[in-house]
Amino acid sequence: MGFGVTELLIILAIVLVLFGAKKLRNIGGDLGGAIKNFKTAMKEEENNPEGTAKTTDTPLDNKSGATIEGSVESTSEKKEQV
Repeated sequence: MGFGVTELLIILAIVLVLFGAKKLRNIGGDLGGAIKNFKTAMKEEENNPEGTAKTTDTPLDNKSGATIEGSVESTSEKKEQV
């Protein structure tokens, strides 16, 4: 008991009305990009199975392992509560 062509077209029409063509196009593009990135990562893993995959992260400056002390200051002002 599967879906026929008519049922699939009705479902597609309902989805198109609910989300709109532009949003569906954006979702499709995002999904395609995610699949492409996943495939690229899988190929890199196959070429480098030791787990030392290439990273684009910048190295840390603190190589000694010492704790970096300081304070974090907020640039936004806190709103007063009434």
